[in-house]
Amino acid sequence: MDVQEIIFEKSDWVPNNRWLPVLYYRSVFLTENGTEEFARLFTSHGWQGVWRNGVFDYQHYHLGAHEVLGIGKGQAKLLIGGPSGMAFDVKAGDCILLPAGTGHMNLGASLDFEVVGAYPPKQYADIQTSAPSKEAAETMAKLLLPENDPVQGAVGPMMKAWW
Repeated sequence: MDVQEIIFEKSDWVPNNRWLPVLYYRSVFLTENGTEEFARLFTSHGWQGVWRNGVFDYQHYHLGAHEVLGIGKGQAKLLIGGPSGMAFDVKAGDCILLPAGTGHMNLGASLDFEVVGAYPPKQYADIQTSAPSKEAAETMAKLLLPENDPVQGAVGPMMKAWW
């Protein structure tokens, strides 16, 4: 499995995360329908709040949670890192780990596009569509790191990149 690490600087009103890289895991599963596999995988590594849907078609980020997105079905072009970020062509079996503050949006997807998302324990997504206040940015910076990589657990790439 190929894992790419990318740090995004602030992009317009999107803070991104200057300390933690986005992790892009290519081909976690070699299947055209990995929805349930991602749900089981994330849960097995202690990630919670598992949901199945898509990715919003507007730029947003979360202050109160790190978020993992497993591409269960289909394909899409996702803009990660705010308005001046990077477009990723994702497909079923790929996965993206977004540290809190990282902007993301859907630029276009296949009709069957489905994402499985999850969060570390005791973290909950709050949809942000404007610049954070100074206090909110400080809260994000103090957010606890997950105890396990959502894809590979205690030995996954997040454990080296984020800890």
